[in-house]
Amino acid sequence: MGSLVDIITLDNLESNLPKWDPASANHLYALVDMGSNGIRFSISDLSPPRQRLLKCIYRERAGISLFDALNASSDLSFAPETITLVSQTLARFRSIAVDDFGVLPQNVIVFATEAMRRARNSVDMLEAISSAAEGLKVHILAPEVETLFGSLGARSGFVDVKGLFLDLGGGSVQMTYMDTYAGQSYGKEGYEVAAAKAGQSLPFGAARLIRVLETAGHDVKAAEVSKLQAGMQEAFATLQSTFPSLAETVAKVRNDRSETEGIDVYLCGGGFRGYGSMLMHNDPIQPYPIPSIGGYRVPGSFFCETEKMAKFNVAFDDKIYGMSKRRRSQFPAIVAVVDALIRTVPRIRSVTFCAGGNRDGALMMMLPRDIRECNPLQVAAHLVPTDTMNDGVVDAVMQSVIKTLNDAVPDSSSRTVLNTGLAQLFVRQIWQDLGDDGDSNASAALHHAINREPSCPGMTHFARAMLGLTLCARWGASLGPIDRQLFESLADLVHAEDPDAVFWAMHIGAAAGVLATIIPAWPRTVERLERVVKFQSVVEETDKKRLVNLTVNVNTNSGTTRGLDISSLEGFFQNVARSKKWSNGWKSTKISIRTS
Repeated sequence: MGSLVDIITLDNLESNLPKWDPASANHLYALVDMGSNGIRFSISDLSPPRQRLLKCIYRERAGISLFDALNASSDLSFAPETITLVSQTLARFRSIAVDDFGVLPQNVIVFATEAMRRARNSVDMLEAISSAAEGLKVHILAPEVETLFGSLGARSGFVDVKGLFLDLGGGSVQMTYMDTYAGQSYGKEGYEVAAAKAGQSLPFGAARLIRVLETAGHDVKAAEVSKLQAGMQEAFATLQSTFPSLAETVAKVRNDRSETEGIDVYLCGGGFRGYGSMLMHNDPIQPYPIPSIGGYRVPGSFFCETEKMAKFNVAFDDKIYGMSKRRRSQFPAIVAVVDALIRTVPRIRSVTFCAGGNRDGALMMMLPRDIRECNPLQVAAHLVPTDTMNDGVVDAVMQSVIKTLNDAVPDSSSRTVLNTGLAQLFVRQIWQDLGDDGDSNASAALHHAINREPSCPGMTHFARAMLGLTLCARWGASLGPIDRQLFESLADLVHAEDPDAVFWAMHIGAAAGVLATIIPAWPRTVERLERVVKFQSVVEETDKKRLVNLTVNVNTNSGTTRGLDISSLEGFFQNVARSKKWSNGWKSTKISIRTS
């Protein structure tokens, strides 16, 4: 293929990617992914201190199927009109990046996958691109690098992961395994490269497989599906032999009759996201409150309802959110891949759909390891303004507020904003928008949670719903009919993950409302917070009810508590456990006020 292209392998990956430099004056990067089903283009801002968030500032997709264009020929060659269209499209993308957004030319990166690896006249395509786009170079990814970018891009959306990762594109499906908790055990290469080396690529992408299912005879179709299932099982066996933690989980699954054990699966790529959109359309929670597919999580039992989803795709004539006509037409092939996965994995516990892909994975590999592995929720929290105090004082006050709120929660195994990585994000918003009325802020809390930074890593659907409910409760949770419907959908989502979690969201939010009433602005010092208010809490449990006895100790000698109607603090808890639907046996919070 000459000097126009680099074949990127794991060995030369580092030398082919731009180096991220914190001292650089320009942190914009433009990436083009020439996939089999479409060409995706995006510009991301990796400016510190938010570089881990992979903030995308522009994105576009050209509906050019290189797979269809390649297979339309008799000799696996691109037609001249396809070459012209692709080269002009990439020239346009480069112009947008360099001329309109100011991306440095050396930070415009183009990579191609399955279709370009197979094309007989790929050199003609590369020459046309270079000529039309001022020397733009295309990097063709080796299969193991495609696995690396895809799996790491999917992983980028979460704090930590442990499970199978699959990427379904137009021409192929990749499978690997990632365990960030065991990162040190992989040595210098890290869990990312270990996953890439062990990853398996199967030639059963959605575009390729649907062609067989629609045009081949019965015996050929049956043979292809059989090859897919055998390939999936062989890939899974290889991963088990490579990753002890996966083999250990599989052994536990086969020996566990209680069905508490299971394998968690993470899915990315257009094909799998299409299946996720179909599941979301049929989700028991309706209307489903969060529009983005990234972070959508379903139990394995619901994921396995492939027959129901296939029938619905045929019978339902209206638009399904998140699914194009092309994706609907490929749905039988997508279901075939999902069925093969279900037959392979002994017990799927949960499936999480991921927004990230190859471009996100490439960006992650440009960053130093310590930044890649930092907690994105903490990064996002530090972008929320609090005060003009220095960072050291803010962090100290932050930890003191978290401790104060934890004192309002008796020991509990339930998931809350305080123990799921959301504590800093929540605390930084307790004293925001103090000039607006409480009902408006309660409404805004719900809408902001589902719409804020749609691609923010770590913000799963559960995290968004939990944060929204707790902040809504901080402002009293008095809602109009439209907002009440949104509240109920978010509560259903949280309740499905943890039956006690809605009660604790309302309880912690109410405690935050009490705290913000006693101390009306972001505390200036730790000493002020600890001197003015303290919480104590215990659980009172009988055969018939469970409630929290919460004692609020208030120092009435403080300037902001003089003249305060202390009895009004009880009003914050009037909506806690008001609905039996989500209370799970919790009756209320019993509040006692002590003054000194």
